[in-house]
Amino acid sequence: MKTDFETVDYDQRDNGVAVVTLNRPEVHNSFNSLMQRELREIWRSLRRNDDVRAVVLTGAGEKAFCTGIDRMEQMGGRTDDSTDPSVVGSGSTPFMFNDPGDNIGPKSCDLWKPVIAAVNGMACGGAFYMLGETEFIIAAEHATFFDPHVTYGMTAAFEPMHMLGITPFGEIMRLSLMGNYERLSAQRAYDIGMVSEIVPGADLKDRALWAAGCIAAQPPLAIQGTVRAIWAAREFGQRQAVRLGYAFVSMGTNQDSIAEGQKFFESGKRIEWEAR
Repeated sequence: MKTDFETVDYDQRDNGVAVVTLNRPEVHNSFNSLMQRELREIWRSLRRNDDVRAVVLTGAGEKAFCTGIDRMEQMGGRTDDSTDPSVVGSGSTPFMFNDPGDNIGPKSCDLWKPVIAAVNGMACGGAFYMLGETEFIIAAEHATFFDPHVTYGMTAAFEPMHMLGITPFGEIMRLSLMGNYERLSAQRAYDIGMVSEIVPGADLKDRALWAAGCIAAQPPLAIQGTVRAIWAAREFGQRQAVRLGYAFVSMGTNQDSIAEGQKFFESGKRIEWEAR
């Protein structure tokens, strides 16, 4: 797959892990139309890249993971040769809206390989398109989460909807209604279950890479089947998903995968596990 991008750094490692870094730190890694196209290309390409079995998604610098849409481009401000009119704007009526989530979210791009978010600072607004479609979030101690939509006269809809699956109703409602007046700290995000772990900023990338490496070391068919099954329970509800469980087990299991697991079991090797 292509590895040279203008707004995103892509680093594919030998252990089955790829690191995707939003790389516009001068504007807090906000996404313009070019980043939308490049993220879509990455997510779609990773679907058929068997050398990558887990992904870490983070932002460049220490100030921000992502602060959402680049308002200076998307709201009729500055444009350049990279601006795509088919991405920016929605035409003359509100019925053909170009939702950025169609491009920047891994699940919306039909990628069912595990994606771990490493949040290294501010994460707000449109960042939730991505965070709401990752398997879990590891946050730096200084990370913050907020949604400024209502402060700027816009309805917060898609972004909190994406986050509702990992955030209690009252918490995402408060975050959405408070706009720029309140931010969720990394500690509070951890306390309510939005974030799975908090680490010092200097340790964030290594911790995310460790988790991704553990996931990538296990049979990929079983991993992807597990991802799809659990997401189905979020999308359809528990009882409907349970009825689909047989299909997910069937698709996510084959003799090679079972043999690999059995060989590891019979070897007597023990994994040095960590408590969290």
